[in-house]
Formats: sequence, structure tokens, C-alpha cells
Amino acid sequence: MKKILKFIAPVLVLATGVGVVQAMIAAKPAPEKKEEVQRLVSLHVDQVRADTVTLSVQTQGEVRPKTEIDLVSQVSGRVVAVSGQFAEGAGFEPGSVLLRIDDADYRLALIRAEARVAEAELKVAQELARASIKRKQWESTARDEEPTPLQVNRPQVIEARAQLRSAEAQLAEARLNLERTEITVPFRGRIRERSVGIGEFVSAGSRLGRVFSTDTVEVRLPLTDLQLMELDLPIGFEQTEIQAGPTVDLRAVVGNVEHVWQGQIVRTYAEIDQQTRLIHAVAEISDPYGEGASNGMPLAVGLFVSADIAGVRSQDALVMPREALRNADQVYVVNEENRLEIRTVEVLSSSADRVLVSEGVAAGERVVTSTLPNAVDGMLVQPITALAAN
Repeated sequence: MKKILKFIAPVLVLATGVGVVQAMIAAKPAPEKKEEVQRLVSLHVDQVRADTVTLSVQTQGEVRPKTEIDLVSQVSGRVVAVSGQFAEGAGFEPGSVLLRIDDADYRLALIRAEARVAEAELKVAQELARASIKRKQWESTARDEEPTPLQVNRPQVIEARAQLRSAEAQLAEARLNLERTEITVPFRGRIRERSVGIGEFVSAGSRLGRVFSTDTVEVRLPLTDLQLMELDLPIGFEQTEIQAGPTVDLRAVVGNVEHVWQGQIVRTYAEIDQQTRLIHAVAEISDPYGEGASNGMPLAVGLFVSADIAGVRSQDALVMPREALRNADQVYVVNEENRLEIRTVEVLSSSADRVLVSEGVAAGERVVTSTLPNAVDGMLVQPITALAAN
């Protein structure tokens, strides 16, 4: 009996403890349930406004010189002097002597040509004197008939005068060759490349270097046919005094500073590019290294620029901040119920600070300008207007 009690006693104690614990848990009041409050996403919004705008056309191109030539020697000889302006990148003025070729032989040729002219002039004077004497001798015979040309020395006079003209032509050539020993350029420009140095012998036709004019530069701008229509430019357009081309703002960032240069469309190509199917327009900028510079920054040859070409047609458009445009043609609109609507818009034009659209939104509607990575159509949001943010 004692053994049985010794075994049953712990079991009874354990069962009693479990019952007490269960009774206490059952007597504990149930926790109150709190209703979860949905946390709304706060988004900055801006209103769409209607406006009448003149659209510009955006494109891009590379600056290149309007005039660029190879310097070629027209005479042979040794280079005896090179100007400090004849260095790659250096500038020069019209008529500046860039280098000189030894002119000793050409000065001697000029002296010989002058002597030949003197001889020819003497020959003409002699033949004219003989013709005068023969004419008087013929008239003294009191003959009624006219003398033959040979009888009055006319062919000899004609030959002497022809020899004089030939000698004068040789003299002019000698003077021209002497002038050509000084290499000059008739425009203001810059040296792109130098191919010879002092002491080097060059032949007639030798390439001495390459230069370009800085009076005017060009930018070739590719355009679609729709852009041409927007600018009211025909294929093969050429600017005249009566019909001027549209103005162009050329932009580029140099040294973390944006510079703007003004130019004008002067012509369009009369053909379509076979590879790109685009039509090229040419913008000209005068004095890009002088008065045409932007705050001292020249529109340098080789610079890649973006171009805004002024349009000619006004039209109604809906304007919104550039931050509102997503995926090229989508915007997020917050409706009157503060719910998000994802819409597709028809973009007319876009710039760094604004977007112009023709449809997809209405004037007065609120568009989201904040970053929203996981947008869901119909989601409830908390809009923050610009005035409220301030």
C-alpha cells in the first residue's frame, strides 16, 4: 500500500498544478484588438496648366569650320622662315605671312624678265621706225595704189608687239612667282596642322599644312520630316534677304558650366541621308572665337552641341514639370479621391525643366513629381502641394 501511495502522490501533485495553471489562463481577460490604420504614401504634386506655346525642335551636331583648306606651295624652294603664327592651334590674321620660301632664284628670274621686256620694247620701236620710213618712201613715189603690208613693214611690227606681250607676260609670271614665296591666307583663322619646318625643301604642289577660317563656323543638324514641317522648312531651303531661317540656340557644358551660343539656319540639304533617312539643316554662327563667344567661351571647332531651333507655329499645350514624366510617356495623376492614376500622355516637347503634352491629362489636375518606385494604379496617397510644402 505504501508503494502505491508513493507512486500516486507525485502524479496527483502534477495534475493539480496543471489544473491550477489552466484555470488561471482561462480567467485572464482576452487582449483588446486594435484596428490597423493604413499608412499613406506622401507625394509631392503639381498642377497641370494650359498654355499657348511655340514649340522648338531639339537636335544635336558637331561644330565644324565653314572654310577649311590645305596650304599648298605654288613654287619650289627651301623654307627659310617660319612665323610664330604657323603653329598648330595658333591664330592668324588675313594676309599674315606664315612662312617664306627662298626667293633668290625668283628675283633673278624677275631681272631676266624685265630685260626681255626692255628688249621687246626696243624691237617694237625699231620696227615702227622702219614702217614709218617705208611708208614715206612709198608715198614719195607718187603711186596711186596702196602698198602691200610687207612693203610698209606691217608684219614685222605685229611680230615685235607680240614678242613684247610675251615678254610682259613672262615678267608678270616672274613677279607672281616671287610673291608666291610668301605663304599667306586671305582670311582670319587657325592652324589645324603643320607639315613642314624651316630648312625643308618643298616642291610646287607640296602640302605645307591645313588651316580653317574662324570668321564663321557651321553645325550640321539632323532633322526628321516632321521636324522640318514644324519649322516650316522645305528640303533644299536656302536663306535669302527676303526669307531668313529660324534662329538656333546651341548648348554645351564645358568645365561644368553650360554655355549658349546663338546661330541661324541658313540652308537645308537637298537630299535625304540614305542610312539614317534624315534631312540635315546647317546652322551658321558668325565670329565664334570673338563676339559670338559665350561669356568668353568660343564655339570651338569639334565641340559637340545640342540645338534648340525656334519653331514658327503656336499651339495649345498642357504644361507640367519635367519630373512628372516617367518612362517617356507616362504620368501619375492624383484624382479627387486622392487615389493614384497611371496615365499615358502624348508628349509634344520636353526640356530640362518642363514637359509639353497634347492629351492624357487636363488643366488643373495634380501630377506627381516625387519618386515612386512601386506605383499601383488606384492606391491611396497623401498629396503634398508646393504651397503646402512651403
